Parts: sequence; structure tokens; C-alpha cells
Amino acid sequence: MSSKGKDVAEGSSSRSSAAADHHHQQQQQQQPLSRYESQKRRDWNTFGQYLRNQRPPVALSQCNSSHILDFLRYLDQFGKTKVHLQGCLFFGQAEPPGPCTCPLRQAWGSLDALIGRLRAAYEENGGLPETNPFASGAIRIYLREVRDSQAKARGIPYKKKKKKKRNLIKTVNNGDSSNLPMQ
Repeated sequence: MSSKGKDVAEGSSSRSSAAADHHHQQQQQQQPLSRYESQKRRDWNTFGQYLRNQRPPVALSQCNSSHILDFLRYLDQFGKTKVHLQGCLFFGQAEPPGPCTCPLRQAWGSLDALIGRLRAAYEENGGLPETNPFASGAIRIYLREVRDSQAKARGIPYKKKKKKKRNLIKTVNNGDSSNLPMQ
């Protein structure tokens, strides 16, 4: 019996399933991507292009944290954040009174968000979480060093945001249960 006859004999469930998957993919393609998804795709493509432009080109499967660190340093040339060097008169000043020759760099927050998007894209494109080079300790250390050095250069200490405490509904309200949600 041919595979076509087999599909008919079995009620062609695999064919209808494939058609449903194709229809679902078409619907996803028709809906515009969110800003985050668009940025994630653009970042992933940019990183892939960066790896292909290396001499010799680097396959994604061979990519490690040193390639990612090189990519982050490469991006600094496109940065818009003035980071004062230690010898600069304005080092440690949040609002410098005049111009200086210190370099422009990528802001720490931009790099941190970029790594988060690339980390997610890596896994969405078939990479295993256990081998995700964007989640390596070397990347976390680099980001921490960038954050700290930029904070010192601007004279602003980095303060970690505190998690908001959720207000829990009190189950006992003087015996009155009128504030409890209906079930």
C-alpha cells in the first residue's frame, strides 16, 4: 500500500494535523510581531551575521562566551553613552559641565537587555539551556564590571531594584468575609 493509501486508510489524521500546523504558522506570520519579538529577531540575525563575518567564520554550534564578549566590545563603537575615563576631569560627575574626549560606549542596561534577548533566542532556535553561552558566568561577570565601571564614571552608585511586596488578602477580617473574592 502506498503512503497515500495508508493516509486514507488511517483517516488521514497526519495530513489534517500538518494542515492545522501550517494554518497556525500562517496566522502567526500574519500577526505583527511585538516590539520585543522584533528586536529579539533583529538581535539574533545581527549576532549571526557577526559570527559569519569573523575570519574564519564561526558556526553557531562553536560559539562560546569569548565570541559573545568580542561581540559586546564590538558594539561599543556604536554606543551613545559617554563613559569618563579615570584620568578625565569629569570622572565621577553625574552632570559634567563641559565636553571631553572620553569614549562613547553601549550603556550597561542596553547590553543587559541584549543578552537577555539573545539568551532567549538561542533556546528558541534549538539551543539547550544547559549549553547556552549567553547564560555563562563570564557574560554575567562582564556585565557586572560594565555596570560598576559606568556607575563610578558617572558618580552614581548602582542600586538594585527591590522586589515589590504583594499585598496579600487577609483571610480573617474580623470575621467578615465580604472582602474575599467570590468563587
